[in-house]
Amino acid sequence: MEYRDYYKILGVQRTASADEIKKVYRRLARKYHPDVSKEPNAEAKFKEVQEAYEVLKDPEKRAAYDQLGSDWQSGQQFRPPPDWGSGFEFRGGPRSRARYQDSRGQEDLETEGFSDFFSSLFGGGGPFASAGRRAGRDHHARVDIDLEEAFRGTTRTLELKRPEVKPDGTLELRSHTVRVSIPAGVADGQLIRLAGQGEPAPGGRPGDLYLEVHVRPHALYQLDGRDVTVTLPVAPWEAALGAGVTVPTLGGPVEMHIPPGAQSGQKLRLRGRGLPGQPPGDQYVQLKVVLPPANTPEGRALYEEMRRKLPFDPRAELGR
Repeated sequence: MEYRDYYKILGVQRTASADEIKKVYRRLARKYHPDVSKEPNAEAKFKEVQEAYEVLKDPEKRAAYDQLGSDWQSGQQFRPPPDWGSGFEFRGGPRSRARYQDSRGQEDLETEGFSDFFSSLFGGGGPFASAGRRAGRDHHARVDIDLEEAFRGTTRTLELKRPEVKPDGTLELRSHTVRVSIPAGVADGQLIRLAGQGEPAPGGRPGDLYLEVHVRPHALYQLDGRDVTVTLPVAPWEAALGAGVTVPTLGGPVEMHIPPGAQSGQKLRLRGRGLPGQPPGDQYVQLKVVLPPANTPEGRALYEEMRRKLPFDPRAELGR
């Protein structure tokens, strides 16, 4: 995925005011509008300008984009940081729509044709997706937790940065803290609503704050909804003869029986050992047969004996 320098696309400085950005966008939108422009690649240029303006016109998106730093160059390979979006708060609930002001007036913004760079940071599944302005002034932020915290539940105090536009048009990040109880069994992508903790509304009810939970990747477990999967190394004799083994789970180690004749890649289920819920998730144990090394005379002799005495062809099925 290639990095996009939105300031360069619009031809403005990183310190440009909101009014400057709007003025330049309107000029470029008129210049490259596909209905009237005779410029080469006008449609692609127009879409590129729209994409840059969608980010830089929005205080929240612009502040988050600026956090990536100024060292990136357009066209460089880019991958969003794993904690992208954490600590930022923006206006708009989880279902609001983004809009843009083009040269013809206010219209819904169709972002499907925007770049992969935009989509990964601000599109469908991104933490800053659809930061629209709507009645209610709900806010939306992201909280990252470990899988163990999702299993047991946890309490977090979050310091969130709320971008605000000052009277002179410049952007200021104001920090505030919220305390949230995350319930046991919370799912990845689940929203936690904090009533009244969105944008204040003078003379009326303040908006709500929606926290979107993101469960960090785990070194041992893979998460799928409420189910978890762990890969369990087993010796050839354990797989061939069956064995009782100790298996790690989020709730602590448990004993499990491997049936005789088990194969590498086979999955066994531990019912109810996934994330809590109604119903709780399961844990799947995927077997991985690991061969002992033949790096001693005794080990090599044992493998030679197995080759002579066991009538075994692992590729027999390929000839049928």
